[in-house]
Amino acid sequence: MKTTSILLFAMLCGASMMPAAEPSKPETKKEEISPATEIILFDGKSLNDWESVDIGASGAVELEGGLMIINQGDSISGAVYKKAASLPMTNYEISLEAKRLEGVDFFCGLTFPVGSVKTCATLVCGGWGGAVTGISNIDNLDASENSTSNFVRYEDNKWYAVKVRVTPENLSVWIDGKHLIDQDLKDKKVNVRPGPIESYLPLSFTTYATTAAIRNVKLKVLEEPKKTP
Repeated sequence: MKTTSILLFAMLCGASMMPAAEPSKPETKKEEISPATEIILFDGKSLNDWESVDIGASGAVELEGGLMIINQGDSISGAVYKKAASLPMTNYEISLEAKRLEGVDFFCGLTFPVGSVKTCATLVCGGWGGAVTGISNIDNLDASENSTSNFVRYEDNKWYAVKVRVTPENLSVWIDGKHLIDQDLKDKKVNVRPGPIESYLPLSFTTYATTAAIRNVKLKVLEEPKKTP
């Protein structure tokens, strides 16, 4: 009986010394970005959120005097935004200012998501010899071939205000406040032009054989349109 009592006492003491199980922590939900929120994508202080991509003989991307400088390369040069996956894929606006410092081709190639990180398009400002402005690609046609194509005379060393709006139904572009592109997306295929630009998905700035400066890059979250009953 003594042996049994001793064993029972030892078991009770051991149980009391075991650590209590920690209460399970509630799962944290991914923070949602509310409409009208403005996100600074480039603040002029650092390029920590941007990654330069070299496809071979690309120019360096540098911070100089509060500006993102994309230096001229043999073809495409540019940088990708590292945190693109945390941003909205639709119902947003991106605004910025850009200018061409040297070269004769596009100085603002803004690649951006249209619905997902795998479905992207590129706004080309000053392509095909310096004047073509449009979206690549719509229905597999690039900015020089589709209905978004416009001819804009850009001056060197002059800032241009650029704004792109993405919704599920539409892509719109403003240059210096002028509504230049109003593209309905219904039954349209959206994709980037096959080739080097595919290395710059889903959100980036690029140039072609041109040196450019970029500043004041912001993203604004838009209200989703209310569905009519």
